[in-house]
Amino acid sequence: MATRIATIPRKDWKRPSARRVQAVRQRLRELYGIPVIGPHGDPLGELVLTVLSQSTNDRNRDVAFLRLRSRFASWEEVRAAPVAEIEAAIRPGGISKVKSQRIHDILEAIGDPLDLEWMRDAPLAESQAYLCALPGVGRKTAACVLCFSFGLPDVPVDTHVSRVCTRLGLLRPGAPFEELHNELARITPEGAALEFHMNLLRHGRRTCHARSPDCGGCALARMCPSRGI
Repeated sequence: MATRIATIPRKDWKRPSARRVQAVRQRLRELYGIPVIGPHGDPLGELVLTVLSQSTNDRNRDVAFLRLRSRFASWEEVRAAPVAEIEAAIRPGGISKVKSQRIHDILEAIGDPLDLEWMRDAPLAESQAYLCALPGVGRKTAACVLCFSFGLPDVPVDTHVSRVCTRLGLLRPGAPFEELHNELARITPEGAALEFHMNLLRHGRRTCHARSPDCGGCALARMCPSRGI
């Protein structure tokens, strides 16, 4: 039976120990395994894909991305195209007028060479600052680029990841997203950024729902301080 829960009170929150984080990670691995996908090495594609993912589902995002890539031979062609043509290509992804302008502005801001490969070996903070200075790019988008492209230790925090981590007490309740990203990156075990993100996301989608989490069927219930609040 679904149970309505809140999070632990802010005043009672304490930063989790490394042992507790590892215990949560291990339990998630037992439930969902270790993701077989690895870093794909395409940061520019990931950046555009993340823009397209905003306020839509994965299917529509992917359709829009594939249409964009099939219509234009390169990102340079996308940048040089009229915004209306970009909009027509990505229309299945929704909010195409806003997203097309944003994609154009991002590609313009990157300039030449139109390449983000340098981030593979750059200091993480430098890459984060560069990405967040691009038009319409925030901390979550930057984390997606760095984590999914190169496997760097930056964990994207979406609403599912934030909810699960806050209920488990891994992150401070009510913290701003900037803090959530920084703190989750800090506590995530080395080399586990992509795995941790994917498994937290799966748990949020399948069990730890926003309105009526399935606490009775949750394999992490015994280690969750928010259960029953």
